[in-house]
Amino acid sequence: MENKIEIKNITKEFEEKKDSFRALNNVSLNIKKGEFISILGPSGCGKSTLLSIVEGLSEPTQGEVLIDGKVVHGPGLDRAVVFQNYSLFPWMKAKRNIAYGIEQVDKQLSRKERNQKAEDYLEKVKLSDYGNKYPLQLSGGQQQRVAIARALAMNTEILLMDEPFGALDPRTRHSLQKLLLKLWKSDFSGKKTVLFVTHDIDEAIYLSDRIVLMKPNPGEIYEILDVPFARPRKRDKILLTDEYRSLKYKLTSLFREIEDETDKGVEKYTGKEAV
Repeated sequence: MENKIEIKNITKEFEEKKDSFRALNNVSLNIKKGEFISILGPSGCGKSTLLSIVEGLSEPTQGEVLIDGKVVHGPGLDRAVVFQNYSLFPWMKAKRNIAYGIEQVDKQLSRKERNQKAEDYLEKVKLSDYGNKYPLQLSGGQQQRVAIARALAMNTEILLMDEPFGALDPRTRHSLQKLLLKLWKSDFSGKKTVLFVTHDIDEAIYLSDRIVLMKPNPGEIYEILDVPFARPRKRDKILLTDEYRSLKYKLTSLFREIEDETDKGVEKYTGKEAV
């Protein structure tokens, strides 16, 4: 299977007054077409920075990102993004938010066709009766459903998701994880590629084909792990398996290693014991 995304030796530095801060250091990763990849790691490891570089919203200090063999120089119509804060236009009703996204990638469609497609995707995310509601009239989970519907309706080849369920309660979060996998399987099968940022181990295991674990100071890839479960997945069944317990234990142990290394780095830099 060919590479869809190639991340090559990405380094990103930010200037802070007279000093510079290295957020990412020599990060390389190949992502196959149709893969669901989670980027997992503690705060400050550069997960969102890396995603913004893949999206084309930020330029790397060194290195490059290639999509289908072409260097990324800015945002493209082959990528859609879902953020944690829903990123809906508050002055547009739910259906209009989705139709607007469709319009950006397919200007050949008539208004009637865009609205019909928006209604179809509202039905997919179980919000058929909420198309005429403004975002502030919707719950957080409903707003995120609209944001996911908009990204899917744009029918891009790549879906970038930056902690999209991080602000939701566990029940809503689990519901949207299940919905995302269902839509990814039905709409994306063999075609779409997902890059998903999270700090939640269970979420990464449930959703991903591979998990890319990153460490901070500076942000680097610490380890890449395969997720052994076949699709479709049922959360209750995989939770009971030895494979799940083993993978979660491995990731938890790696997190502790990263924390220990980070604490030692703080002590070396400050001369004070980390607390």
